[in-house]
Amino acid sequence: MHSQLPVLRRSLLESWRATLGWTIGVAAALLLYLPLFPSIGGNDQMQQLIDGLPPELVSALGYDQIGSGAGYTQATFYGLIGFLILSIAAITWGASAVAGAEESGRLELDLAHGIGRVQYVIETSLAVIVRLCWLVLFASVLVIALSGPSELDLGIGDVGAAALALGGLVLLIGAVMLFVGAASGRKTWALFAGTAVAVGGYAVNAVANQSPDLGWLRVFSPYAWAYHQPPLTAGPNAAGITALFAVSLVCLVLATALLNRRDISG
Repeated sequence: MHSQLPVLRRSLLESWRATLGWTIGVAAALLLYLPLFPSIGGNDQMQQLIDGLPPELVSALGYDQIGSGAGYTQATFYGLIGFLILSIAAITWGASAVAGAEESGRLELDLAHGIGRVQYVIETSLAVIVRLCWLVLFASVLVIALSGPSELDLGIGDVGAAALALGGLVLLIGAVMLFVGAASGRKTWALFAGTAVAVGGYAVNAVANQSPDLGWLRVFSPYAWAYHQPPLTAGPNAAGITALFAVSLVCLVLATALLNRRDISG
C-alpha cells in the first residue's frame, strides 16, 4: 500500500455506514429528549416527583438540577444517553482497531504489505478519533439548534465545554481499548477494558455522590473527571479535561510501543 494514510482512509471508508448509524442514533436521542424540556422544566409536578425519589438516586443520576435547561441537558444526554451511545461506539471501534484486526488476520496482512507497526497504531487511532469527533461535533450542532425551540437557554460556549468533556471521556475509553488490544492481541480483553472504564467510571462517580466522605473516590473515575464540575453550567474542569486527554495520550503511546515489540498472531 503506497497511498498516503492507507489504514486511516480504509477504516473511514469501510465504516461510513456504521458511522451514519451512530449519527442517526445521536440525533434520535436528542430529538426525543430535548424538546420535552418545556413540559418538564419548572413543572411543579415533575419537581414533586423528583423530590419524592430517594436523594441517593437523584444524586447518582444527576437529576438534582433537572429543572434548568443546562441541568436537564446534562442529565439526559451528556451524562446518560449521549454518554452511553458514544461509549458503545468507542468500545466497538476500539475493539476492532488493533485486536480485532489481529484476530481476523488483517493486521498481519497489512504489515506484510509494508505498513509499519507504529504507522498502523497511529492511523487506526486517528480513525477512531475522527469518528468520535464527528459524533461529538454533530451532537453539539444539534444541541445548539434545539436550544432555542426547546427553551434550554444554552450558549455556544456552554455546549462547547460539554462537548470537550464528553469527547475527552469517550476518547479515553477508546484509547484504553487500543492499549489493551495492542498489548494482548485479543478483542475480548479490549472489550472488557473499555466496558470497565465506561461502566466502572460511572458507577464509582455515583457512589462518590452519595456522601461527602466518599468524594475521594472521584479521583478513580474518568466520568467524574469530565462531569464532577458540570460543564454546561460551570465551564470545563481544566484539571479533569487535562487528565482525560493526558491518560489517552499515554495509552496510545504505550499501544504503539507494545505492538512494536511483541509477536503478532495471525
